[in-house]
Amino acid sequence: MCGIVGFVSSSVLSKEDISSRITSMSSKLSHRGPDDSGFWLDNNNQIALGHKRLSILDLSSAGHQPMKSLSDKFVIVFNGEIYNHLMLREEINTNRPSEKLKISWKGTSDTETLLVCFEEWGVKKTIKKLVGMFSICLLDKDSNTIFLIRDRMGEKPLYYGYINDSFVFASELKSLKEYPNFNNEIDRNALRKYFKYMYVPCPYSIYKNISKLEPGHIMSVTIDEIKKNHSVIDLFGNINPFWSLEDKIKESEESSKDEKIILSELEYHLEEAIKLQSIADVPLGAFLSGGIDSSLITSLMQKNSSSSIQTFTVGFEESSFDESSFAKEVANHLGTDHSEVFVSKKEAREVIPKLPYIYDEPFSDSSQIPTYLVCEAASRKVKVALSGDAGDEIFGGYNRYFWAPRLWSKVSWLPYLIRSGLGYSLDSVPDFGWNSIESIINNSRSKNYTNIGNKVGKLSKGLKHSKSINDLYLSLISEWDNIDDVVLGVDEEISFQFFDPALETNITDNDSLNMMFKDSLTYLPDDILCKVDRAAMANSLETRVPFLDHRVIEYAWQMPFNMKIRENKGKWALRQILYKYVPSELIERPKTGFSIPIGDWLRGPLRDWAEELIDEDRLISEGFLNHTIIRRAWKLHLSGNSDYTARIWSVLMFQSWLDSNS
Repeated sequence: MCGIVGFVSSSVLSKEDISSRITSMSSKLSHRGPDDSGFWLDNNNQIALGHKRLSILDLSSAGHQPMKSLSDKFVIVFNGEIYNHLMLREEINTNRPSEKLKISWKGTSDTETLLVCFEEWGVKKTIKKLVGMFSICLLDKDSNTIFLIRDRMGEKPLYYGYINDSFVFASELKSLKEYPNFNNEIDRNALRKYFKYMYVPCPYSIYKNISKLEPGHIMSVTIDEIKKNHSVIDLFGNINPFWSLEDKIKESEESSKDEKIILSELEYHLEEAIKLQSIADVPLGAFLSGGIDSSLITSLMQKNSSSSIQTFTVGFEESSFDESSFAKEVANHLGTDHSEVFVSKKEAREVIPKLPYIYDEPFSDSSQIPTYLVCEAASRKVKVALSGDAGDEIFGGYNRYFWAPRLWSKVSWLPYLIRSGLGYSLDSVPDFGWNSIESIINNSRSKNYTNIGNKVGKLSKGLKHSKSINDLYLSLISEWDNIDDVVLGVDEEISFQFFDPALETNITDNDSLNMMFKDSLTYLPDDILCKVDRAAMANSLETRVPFLDHRVIEYAWQMPFNMKIRENKGKWALRQILYKYVPSELIERPKTGFSIPIGDWLRGPLRDWAEELIDEDRLISEGFLNHTIIRRAWKLHLSGNSDYTARIWSVLMFQSWLDSNS
């Protein structure tokens, strides 16, 4: 895992100036690559490429980047891992007619493999053969063309854009901000998206004229084109997909095989993905929460290991938020070398000031805090960790996939005004009222219900504003009722307007599958994968996600729907495989997520910090947010009559980011 950076200057710079700029920009990525660094300069074309290396495969100088191809045609900076690169080497040499023509490899790095493949097969054919995660900048010196390439599902980040008419790209925004005279304004339309989703969705960035390259896409642009243009909008025509989840779904047919065969084949694909992703020249482990996804990855990883693998979990003081005991039981059953790190409230809160720097943009998934802490713990013992992320989106794990379609089927026949009135009625009951109802129910039944108030709040919001099930879905993935009332000064006529993936045409008649598809395009790359990448890289730790092997994804979309969701439970197929290795009683429990008591902290030890950030005069002077709505939500949260944790946290994360970047 690494950090990449580069620029093409629109003005003539001396070699010393080019070197100084790329050095400064690269320095901000040292956490992504503490083991090595390198630069490549082309003074004639005013190009600089930089690289920071976290050595995982081939720890020798043979893996040093930037790296040139054998013919000197290509120069590459590359972030990620190509898991099948040894197979690609074998394929290349197998197809050569004589021993004399076979490649004599200098080392064992996947970067060297990539360059030979590009020369052998060309860029597009090579990319389609790759199994892995990657963000790549490739310079073709013969045609003076730059290729920017991002992996299929967006595991690795890649920003690009213009700063004062110079083209720039990097793994993280903090590197771009080191370019001299950075003055890109905050994009209020992107800010509007942030408050809708709690993250800045691709291809936006928080800054004007800086974008994220979309997953599964290649940008191909000549140096001349780069220098003629001055805006990211001018480059959109140079960006094309090399892989599309939508296309793969439309091409696939639902399997008619026996369920036992499908389960066996799915397990095979997962095992193959885990075997490939377990290849490293450094210590390797796995995150283990005790849930279905991480337990399955750990089980298959341990199954194919001759020794106990290292597993990691983080525990918390608050017993209601601490699930470390479940992870320990699974670890003991599987025989892993398990590490528990217990975190105090104080230690968890000490992460908060670091968040604006780690994430570069406003980012409001509060599980970023425990994610950072478990990555920090793992980084003390290993340099690579496998995770169970993406199981929910691919195999139907989120509750909204089951109850939203059921709810809609029961209320859709009602006229909109009646549905809306019902929603407002539910919303009129304060949270403490629902909490009392929750206590009464739980005291009278053996089965416990949790967060009833929060769930009813989401239900009421959905009923109030939904005219279709797609509206209901959008209400479930957003927190604020009306974003236009929250963010000030949004230019609705702005030309830099992307189509919102969450509003795309449905790909099937199955509402649950449509939600899974949309989450895979948006929430997965822009929230889940972003959260894990930044938290891990801040600790110089590489994370790998076996569920995101594109062959696993493509196979999963061929499986019958009832092998994903059955009897109002998600991930049915994953459960059946997991129960071969871990008893169901160690796994089956209510889904809680990776959470901490932010809401309570905001009413207690974080209250002064929050008050300072959302002071009314401050909000008015900054001019980004509607102070009346923000302060009203804050007062209701403090009163305990409403749980507005997510809304308030989204404001605080923006204000904290703004404070750190002003």
